[in-house]
Amino acid sequence: MNLIDLPRPDDWHAHLRDGELLRVVAPHSAQFRHVIVMPNLSPPILTADAAAAYRERILAALPPGSPTVPLMTAYLTDHPDVDDLVAGFRAGVFAAAKWYPARATTNSHFGVTDPQRLRPVLRRMADVGMPLLVHGEVMDPAVDIFDREAEFLQTVLAPLVAELPALRVVVEHVTTREAVDFVSSRDNVGATITPHHLWWNRNALFEGGLRPHAYCLPVLKRESHRRALREAATSGDPRFFAGTDTAPHTVARKEMDCGCAGVFNAPTAIAAYAQVFEDEGALPRLAGFLSHHGAAFYGKAPATEQVRLVRRPWTPPATVPSTTGEVRVFLGGETLAWQLEG
Repeated sequence: MNLIDLPRPDDWHAHLRDGELLRVVAPHSAQFRHVIVMPNLSPPILTADAAAAYRERILAALPPGSPTVPLMTAYLTDHPDVDDLVAGFRAGVFAAAKWYPARATTNSHFGVTDPQRLRPVLRRMADVGMPLLVHGEVMDPAVDIFDREAEFLQTVLAPLVAELPALRVVVEHVTTREAVDFVSSRDNVGATITPHHLWWNRNALFEGGLRPHAYCLPVLKRESHRRALREAATSGDPRFFAGTDTAPHTVARKEMDCGCAGVFNAPTAIAAYAQVFEDEGALPRLAGFLSHHGAAFYGKAPATEQVRLVRRPWTPPATVPSTTGEVRVFLGGETLAWQLEG
């Protein structure tokens, strides 16, 4: 297969930032149709009015005539405004709500400190069909960082979905065999998988020295987990779909002491996903993962516009410039086999 035609892909997990960085990175996400936008700005997106205003800033940053539809999310705290949340969802302002355990990742210090405090809002969300997006890690310092996802699924999320079987949950950026098994055994739970977790295992963090541009959260795991993710992504199981977790930071912020977590992969994500599916002998299932599974989970129709992936070697730039500093591109400077035409 040298040509692949498919509905324009979706990205069900993206960080577009704000201000100057939004202006620089948003055009790279314009290759997607639906884009779920994360709410972890500073201050975070807590209300429907804030989400609507942020959506307008995103639309202004996209290229003219862009087919991209930003889908906004609410940032859950210990004490969310439940009525505003539900009203925003019913009005089409919010597509979902995001649960960040406090201090789990970038700008998550406003997040949830005690899952029990979410029970009332989660019951309302289940009643109205509003999806819950979860950064699935415990933050107990006694739990090893490589075990935090598995611990969260077992001790926090499993009891929750058993208690609220109608709640629709997306386990974001899954990284472990345990997460794959958790999602595969439940009907009302989906998962996003990033390109970098499909390409890299934790050795990438230390190859030839410390590699801050491979640092993301949840952190990369061992090779057996990467293999499990590749099997899930390419299986055709509709519970797994593309979510890039593209998370731009300037080179200076990545390479500083206590640098930021995140991989900026929007320019190369589709090509990276295509290479994984080719490596696994699963190119006929690529359209499902990129264009159908996530749309079905969120109750959206796939894009009517067809796009074409072409087997044509190309080399993406190593960085993209901004007035606040360069941003390193995932797989930038390397030769990739697949390219989105046009």
